Amino acid sequence: MVSIAFTGGGTGGHIYPGLAIASYLKKLIDCRVFWIGSATGMDRAIVERAGLEFLGIPSGKLRRNFSLRNFTDTFRVAAGFFAARKILKREKPALLFSKGGFVSVPPCAAAAYLKIPVFEHESDYSPGLATRINTRFTEKIFIPYKESAAFYRGRSAGKTCVSGNPIRPEFAAADPAKGRAFLGVGSDERILLVLGGSLGSREINDLVRACLPELTRYYTVVHQRGELNTPDDSAPAGPPVGRYKPYAYLRDELPHIIAAAELVLCRSGAGTIWECASLHKPMVLIPLRGSGTRGDQVENARLFGEAGAAISFTEDTKESDLSSAKLSPGMLSAAMLLRLIVSLAEDPQRRKLMEEAKIADVNAAGFIAEEIARRIEKGMRGKELKEKK
Repeated sequence: MVSIAFTGGGTGGHIYPGLAIASYLKKLIDCRVFWIGSATGMDRAIVERAGLEFLGIPSGKLRRNFSLRNFTDTFRVAAGFFAARKILKREKPALLFSKGGFVSVPPCAAAAYLKIPVFEHESDYSPGLATRINTRFTEKIFIPYKESAAFYRGRSAGKTCVSGNPIRPEFAAADPAKGRAFLGVGSDERILLVLGGSLGSREINDLVRACLPELTRYYTVVHQRGELNTPDDSAPAGPPVGRYKPYAYLRDELPHIIAAAELVLCRSGAGTIWECASLHKPMVLIPLRGSGTRGDQVENARLFGEAGAAISFTEDTKESDLSSAKLSPGMLSAAMLLRLIVSLAEDPQRRKLMEEAKIADVNAAGFIAEEIARRIEKGMRGKELKEKK
């Protein structure tokens, strides 16, 4: 049985797409898939819950700005390289697939050192720092949009392949009835789903809290607050009741809840918005922005807005996207958010157009899995020929 290594992590957005590819891959070929990720954080729990073996390594974060922590993290990255090299030498995978994130750099470098072929996938419109570093080690780079190819120059340009973004297979089987049953709401209940990422978004949480009374006039508000942003006084003591249902984190039930939702309010991480788009859900996006981010979520939100699948809600949101009411320019306020959501709640035709917006036709997870299987088969044939000689 052939072994295949996966790496990546730091957030669920770096892990779940990789798990989708691994799921398809195991249907194509008889293989053992194991994951190399951060020894700390959420990586292990997510991967092992999916039934894959997880091998942890030290990891340091790659920062674009000056920080004294860059000095200490340099040693963690070096330690991660030696730990990954030891794992790869022992496990002898036929290929390493990287889903990105800072933890992926040491395994990709170690695999290249050991002459193990490396494939990687970038979810965002433009490549992150880890992806840019990894391009020197990779044989093939899967990118989400044809326009993304402009960011890969020189030797990297010939490595790119447009694939779209992988969607977990659970989304193909998403059932709105199961989502409603989990939430305990009837078939005629309108649902607004609020997602702030696995750790939560304080900005989104504060905005929703401020306009919650008005939102619940239109919707049952299902709110994933995040495991780090759930104050004790807002956590439900038992099964949530009423028109506001807060959760720290939604796991296996999330695809069904998205399928049941009429509208989704969320950040614009690539994984979340592609999963929502796969279920044809209109979205209001509040991208992570500012000096602490490279602007990838703003780019993702712009692309989905241009496709007609979402409205990006930022300080630059157009007055025409809200209503005829006069609002203070340059302010990201609860009043503006409420005005936008109410305008969508009262405009079924506009929501229908957003539902019908086309993002991609490609089954990215299946496509990438087939490319991995093809490369492994090619490598095995080459090895057989070499042994015969």
